[in-house]
Amino acid sequence: MQIVGYEPSGRGTALVLGDGGPVERRSLESGDSLSYPLGSRHCAGTIDDGDHVACDRPAAPYCEYHTSTWVCARCTGTCLKAEMDCYETHAVYIAAFAPDTFKVGVTKRRRLETRLREQGADRAAHVQTVSNGRIARELEAEIAEWLVDRVRTPEKVASLASTVDEEAWEDVLAEFDVIRRFEFDYGLDLESQPVRETLASGTVVGVKGRLLVLENGGTSYAVDMRDLVGYDVAAGETNRQLQSSLGSFG
Repeated sequence: MQIVGYEPSGRGTALVLGDGGPVERRSLESGDSLSYPLGSRHCAGTIDDGDHVACDRPAAPYCEYHTSTWVCARCTGTCLKAEMDCYETHAVYIAAFAPDTFKVGVTKRRRLETRLREQGADRAAHVQTVSNGRIARELEAEIAEWLVDRVRTPEKVASLASTVDEEAWEDVLAEFDVIRRFEFDYGLDLESQPVRETLASGTVVGVKGRLLVLENGGTSYAVDMRDLVGYDVAAGETNRQLQSSLGSFG
C-alpha cells in the first residue's frame, strides 16, 4: 500500500491510499488513530477514474512522467495556455495566517470558501469580484507588489499555535472595499507550536490546510501531507526516533 494523495481541509481531510487498484480514502477526523510506519518512497503514479496506476520510478512524490504543472498558478493576466478558458466569475481575496502574514489570491467565485480552507487561512476577506480569471490575475499581480502571493509551509507551521494580529489585519483591510469576511476555526486548540516531522502514526489532532497535526508520545507534530505522498506504508506503529517538544518532558 502507498500514500498516493491527500485531501486538505475544505475537501474532507483524508489520506488517499493505493495499491494498483481502487484507491482507499483514510479519513482524518480529530481523535482518529493512525498507525502507518513509512517505508521506502517512490513515485506515487497517478489516479485514473478512482483507480491507482502504480509507478516504481524512484523520483518522489512524482516522476517526470507523472508530474503535472498548473499553469494558472503562474499566470499574471497573460494566459499561459494555448487559449484562455477561465471565463467563470472569479474572486480576489486577502488571507491572513497568524500572526501577521497576509496573502493575496484569486479563485473561482464558487470555490472561495473551499479554497481558503484548503490553504489553512485563519482569516480572509473577499475584496473584489471580476468576470474572468485574466482580470483577477492582473489585480492579484498589482496587490502582490505589497502583499505576498504565496505562504511557505514553515510559516504555516509557525502559525498553528498563534492568533492573528488584529490591528495589522485591520490595517491591511482598510486598503480595500471588503465584500465579505471569513474567520476559520480548525479545532486544533494548541498551546505550543508543534514540531515539524514526517510521520503517519499517532492520534489526529486536526487538519489545517494540508498540515496534519498528530499527537505521538506526548508531543504534537505538524506533518505536511504532501511530504507523505509516495511512501509505502503498512499497518503498525512507527519505530522511528522522533524529535520531542520540551513540553513532553514536563
